[in-house]
This record gives sequence, structure tokens and C-alpha cells, in this order.
Amino acid sequence: MSKIFKNLLLSFFLLALILIPFKTQALEITHSKDIPCNKAACDLKMAERRLWMDHVSWTRSFIISDLSSLKDKGLVLERLLKNQDDIGNSIKPYYGEEAGNKLATLLREHIELAGQVTNAAKSGNKEDLEKYNKLWYENADKIANFLSSANPNFSDKTLKSMLYKHLQFVTDQVVDRLNNDYKADIEAYDKGESHMIMFADVLTDGIIKQFPQKFK
Repeated sequence: MSKIFKNLLLSFFLLALILIPFKTQALEITHSKDIPCNKAACDLKMAERRLWMDHVSWTRSFIISDLSSLKDKGLVLERLLKNQDDIGNSIKPYYGEEAGNKLATLLREHIELAGQVTNAAKSGNKEDLEKYNKLWYENADKIANFLSSANPNFSDKTLKSMLYKHLQFVTDQVVDRLNNDYKADIEAYDKGESHMIMFADVLTDGIIKQFPQKFK
């Protein structure tokens, strides 16, 4: 191995050591001091983050497949809907089978409406776009109401605001791709992913506060 190549490897290694902590810090969402920092709490936080990051990534995959009429659209939708069931299943240890299934149903409706909004935008059907967009936001209200009624630590107002922002990031991606503005599309996705990490942390912190005995 040449000396130059060795120096390049060393440079890349040192750069990674510098950058990785910054990326990790960016994912560390500030939470209340009374939230424990133990394995059980960390496991839940990472699991919820993964589920909600999958939510935005598979939503994006579906948008791309739908707008481009790709052959994988059906399989992508199937995987995306599985994610909604996975999110519902993740709250069953705390709220029970019925509540988990209810959340999954609401999230499946969220995806169905997202598809209808996307199709209406793609076809230029303004009437359908307004109709399904209204229903989409009403569904976000239902999700926020459901979660806040299950856990007093969840603010209905905060959850609605965060879900509305999520819908806006998804809408931005659809509009940007239709306008062939792929740079803006990518930026909207990145912002949407970071936003969903924060949303996942809000849910995690609320669960830990409500069930502290499970996280001792």
C-alpha cells in the first residue's frame, strides 16, 4: 500500500471521527430531565424512531412510484401499509390490542388519503385535490385526538401541529417532483425525516412519563 493511499485512508478516518458526533448530536432530541436514560427507554426511543423514519421513507418511495407509474407501486404500497400496522403494534404493550389496531387503521387511512391527494395532483383535478386534502387533515386531527386521549402527556395541539407539518412536507415533495424541482424535493424529504424523528421522540417521552414503572 502506497504512502499516499495510507495518508488518504487516515484522512478519511479522521474526518469520520469528526463528522459522526455531529450527526449523532443532530438526532439527539432534547427531552425533559425526568425522562430516564436507561436501556428500556433507549430501546423504545430507537424503535419508534425507526418506525417513523420508515414511515417517511416508504411514503417517499410510494410518491415516486405513483407519480412515475412504476411497476413496483403495488409492492411499495404494501410495504408502506405494513409500516402502519407496525406502528400500531408498537403501542399495544402500553395501550392494548384494540388501541393499537385503532391507530393502525387511522394511519392506513392517512396513507390512502395521501395516495388520493397525490393522484389528484398528478391528474390536475382541483376538485378532488381540495376534497381529499381536507379529509387528509381531518384524519390528522383524528390521530392527534386519539393519541392525546390515550395519554395526558400528549398535547392535542402540539400533535396536530406536528402532523400538519408532516403533511406539508409530503405535499412539498409531490409538488416539487411534479415541477421537476428535484433539489427542492430532496430538501423537503430531509426536513420531513428530521421532523418525524422529533415526532417519534415526543411519543416516546410521553409513553415513558405515563408508564414510568416499565422504564426503571
